[in-house]
Amino acid sequence: MSRILAFAASLAAIAAPLAASAQNLAVTNATLAKGDGSEPVEGATVLVQAGKVVAAGVGVAVPAGVETVDGTGKWVTPGIFAAVSDMGLWDVQAVGDSNDLSADKSPFNASLDVVPALNPANEHIAVSREGGVTRASVTPFPGNAIFAGQGALIDLGADAGLVDKPRAFQFVVLGEGGAREAGGSRMSAHVTLRNALREAKALAGASASAERASDALLTHADAMALAPVLSGEQALYVHVERASDIRAVLALKSEFPALKLVLIGASEGWMVANEIAASGVPVLTMPLRDLPEQFEVLGATQSNVGRMVQAGVKVGIGLFVGDNQPRRAAEQAGNLVALTKLPGATGLTWAQAFAAITSIPAEISGMGGKEGVLAPGAVGDVVIWDGDPLELSSAPEAVYIDGVKQPFDSHQARLRERYKDLDRTYLPKAYSW
Repeated sequence: MSRILAFAASLAAIAAPLAASAQNLAVTNATLAKGDGSEPVEGATVLVQAGKVVAAGVGVAVPAGVETVDGTGKWVTPGIFAAVSDMGLWDVQAVGDSNDLSADKSPFNASLDVVPALNPANEHIAVSREGGVTRASVTPFPGNAIFAGQGALIDLGADAGLVDKPRAFQFVVLGEGGAREAGGSRMSAHVTLRNALREAKALAGASASAERASDALLTHADAMALAPVLSGEQALYVHVERASDIRAVLALKSEFPALKLVLIGASEGWMVANEIAASGVPVLTMPLRDLPEQFEVLGATQSNVGRMVQAGVKVGIGLFVGDNQPRRAAEQAGNLVALTKLPGATGLTWAQAFAAITSIPAEISGMGGKEGVLAPGAVGDVVIWDGDPLELSSAPEAVYIDGVKQPFDSHQARLRERYKDLDRTYLPKAYSW
């Protein structure tokens, strides 16, 4: 038996990827942005040991034997948190076999779990990692119902251990999108949502052998999946844009007080910012949407984020889907800083904007204090930049996740190296592998 166990263990070791061990690291003499909303400081040190941040600030002592990186002229920050992304779910959007974004023909909706579809080898993950993104939330999208299913929190480390927290939230779409999925009207979408929550509540309170009502519309699996939403154990992400739709979502709390709501999109959030702030419901949104491309976003403005923050709403930058790649988060945050210089516009300070792509989306996602910040006890996600991370001309020079230095070897990076040399002596060029 011992030989069998030993043989099985050896097979497991061969099959499993070799996990890189966390290293002790100190970045010294750098400009430090902690990600917690505080202003950057110069001449600072970040110390990471055993995959965790031990200290970050000026005057930090570096223990003997710790690998030291001289950060003179560089910036050191926590990794970017890409909230509500589609990383790992598709390779080519137009090729159905490589696309797991939604399940159009599935009999299930709320019970769908994004985890089995996630691909750690997905190129979008590698490219995002090279852009300074270290953590993300990944969501499925609606197929034939207002419920898309359950999203997960992931890290972007170059290993198979992708998922940090499965079934972290439930995603539902209302507004124009929800109306289409529910039969053509917002009225139907709201009835569908409330009825689903009531079915889940009834099922949660029934015995295992009890029969369900004859007019139950959800599958048993979908109703069961909504039970954590009702108890507040699982967040309910609701995609709405129009001000009136936002009010309708906030009103759900009157019937289901335990709901842990998060507004997704909220392009007209500035119009009801005081109501959102009073409810305590946070927002994850695309910051630069300002075109009236749909009736539900006629009030869209780039000042949306700044005005909501000014009213006291907790707002993080998110919705990194399709062509809105996660590595563009820093660029979008930088645009919010630039808005402060435009007459009549409302933007964010540098510190506020950087927090909107680090600590705030991490906190909204349920990982506050542990991700998106450089503070004692936080995960050792460290990015060293060659300049101000919110400037277009800046780029990461090194990325560490849980204290492990990450490779810069995406398909995109290999193509860059392939075509830097235009020597045509040997054609066609090919990769070494």
